[in-house]
Amino acid sequence: MQWNFRRLNLIVGWIIGLFACTVYIMTMEATGSFWDCGEFIASCYKLQIPHPPGAPLFILLGRFFIILFGDDPHTAARAVNFMSAIASGLSILFLFWTITHFARKITTNTFTILSAGAIGALAYTFCDSFWYSAVEGEVYASSAFFTALVFWAILKWEQHADDKGSDKWIIFIFYMMGLSIGVHLLNLLTIPAIVMVYYFRKYKPTVKGGILAFFIGCLITGVVQKFVIQSTIKGAASFDIFFVNSLGLPFFSGFTTFFILLAISIVLLIRWAARKGYYFLKLGLWCAGFMLLGYSTYFTTLIRSNADTAVDMYNVDNPIDLVSYLSREYYGDWPIAYGPDFTDTPPTVQSGDYYVKGKDRYELAGKKYAMDWTNTPSAHLFPRMYDNSTTRDEIGTYRRWSGLDEGDQPTMADNIKYFLRYQTGWMYFRYFMWNFSGKQNDLQGFGNPRDSNWISGIPAVDNLLYGNQSAIPDTARTHNKSYNRMYMLPFLLGLLGLIVQWKHNRRDLVVTGLLFFFTGWAIVIYLNQAGMQPRERDYAFAGSFYAFAIWIGLGVIAVQNLLQRLPLPDKKLTPRAHDPPLLHCSPLSDVQPGMGRPRPQQKDPGPRLRSRLSRKLSAQRHPVLLRRQRHLPALVCTGSGRHPPRRTGHGQYPYRLRLVHQPAAIQDQQKRSLRRTFHS
Repeated sequence: MQWNFRRLNLIVGWIIGLFACTVYIMTMEATGSFWDCGEFIASCYKLQIPHPPGAPLFILLGRFFIILFGDDPHTAARAVNFMSAIASGLSILFLFWTITHFARKITTNTFTILSAGAIGALAYTFCDSFWYSAVEGEVYASSAFFTALVFWAILKWEQHADDKGSDKWIIFIFYMMGLSIGVHLLNLLTIPAIVMVYYFRKYKPTVKGGILAFFIGCLITGVVQKFVIQSTIKGAASFDIFFVNSLGLPFFSGFTTFFILLAISIVLLIRWAARKGYYFLKLGLWCAGFMLLGYSTYFTTLIRSNADTAVDMYNVDNPIDLVSYLSREYYGDWPIAYGPDFTDTPPTVQSGDYYVKGKDRYELAGKKYAMDWTNTPSAHLFPRMYDNSTTRDEIGTYRRWSGLDEGDQPTMADNIKYFLRYQTGWMYFRYFMWNFSGKQNDLQGFGNPRDSNWISGIPAVDNLLYGNQSAIPDTARTHNKSYNRMYMLPFLLGLLGLIVQWKHNRRDLVVTGLLFFFTGWAIVIYLNQAGMQPRERDYAFAGSFYAFAIWIGLGVIAVQNLLQRLPLPDKKLTPRAHDPPLLHCSPLSDVQPGMGRPRPQQKDPGPRLRSRLSRKLSAQRHPVLLRRQRHLPALVCTGSGRHPPRRTGHGQYPYRLRLVHQPAAIQDQQKRSLRRTFHS
């Protein structure tokens, strides 16, 4: 039976996904684990309200799995952990298909493509940070599933972009994003990469157009975060205050009216845009409508809070409190692009009225205040050392990581040092290398050379970075279960995959690079972390590890190409009677009539042309005779010979192609000769 690529891709993908599910189910937590898991599991069991900004869809899904496990408090933790394991296994499934999509643009070898997908997906399966989240009742496993799903969906749209009705994939993506808001906001960081896929597929790429598309992607991300998530709820809250306080109507009357009017407005605008032929406006309105539909899971937060559940963080029983809940006002604020150094205390300014829900109306209880980060003497661009509190030794951390002496005023150089050494080096790159190089131990690290550093497993490298590693007690090193050495092999394989994508498809490299940047370093810039953290934060950057796993998979192609370039031992070949006729190049004097007569003195095509031909022949590898008509000498490549003679398109390689049969005995000799010719 003939197995086509699509069928093999589906079968192998499901095998890898089921394998990942099996691993996670076998290793999942038996009960609740540390930090937020107990809160989320308890919230799932009684449909309660966890800490801001909440996770209503996660709570609903968790409740569904708890019912499947018998609706028993003794099995509630196992049920939610099982849900995380299944979601993580499905993330691996979509990662496999994502890698094979990119690999298929680089090579046509089915075995290589499937191997790339399997190795990249399995590398992420056993990533330290992802595996840890995959086996516990936290939101990050479900969030990773939605991230993997929407990124795969945009690649699916790319395959069918010219088909009728392909826009359904775009609308599906935004609906999944709306649902993912009810789990975690990480999914929104895929929008810039998604916009670039759309741009590359629909337009002729230029530098100016690519930059514009990038900024449009960032703008859409900001609009979703600021307006779709927050401003819609703020508008609904204002409506509710007016309806209750001014019109004397019941609570939630204005809230309900706002969303009814919003739905009617979207429907009318879609019809108007369709009549006028405004394609992008119509598509944008459909996407916005379905995103709001997915986002509507937050209505359950209001419903359950009014039921006065035992876990009811901040008592979100009205639209006013829901605004504060979603915007995480209780966590405070921090500067990102412009602000002061820690030597100045920013003033506070009024940011609005503070209402509370009374017996039959909303009562004004005071004013809201916010920090004015720009109104200080030391305010500057890109503030990294801004917090002068002493909750987690913020000032001491600033001084230690930037090298700032006591009493000195921080400079921009000090801010950059702190950003590179602590925020980037310690709070991101260390976590990154945990997963792709090695891990010292699982002890909480605070910058000391003994605890929680990344290692390579190569003694000379590790001793240079942290001192003599053999002096560390065995309890903190070899006997620690997190002691892991990968000798930087996954990291190097990922770099090879990045180089392969750079050489063969730079558009896809831009897409993957944007996913890697926005789910990694961009989070570092946005969080602007100050002081020593109460726990390791590697779970927040699992999205960028997902993107790097794509490059690990593509690195398999680079390894295969390197192995193919190894010199083959010379063997005396003897033709056999049953050997099929193979391809060979004949001299120019044997060219058939109609292909043109060669010039008496042939000129060397030059190193640039030979390089172009070498890349083309090594990519396609079919036996052809390439010759510029009446101008250049013939060049040859041996291979399988399945492609018929053809003339290449205008603007590519203007050569005539011819197939000539020759005995199979000298095929290997031709290959060696061609390698020496093209790569000399």
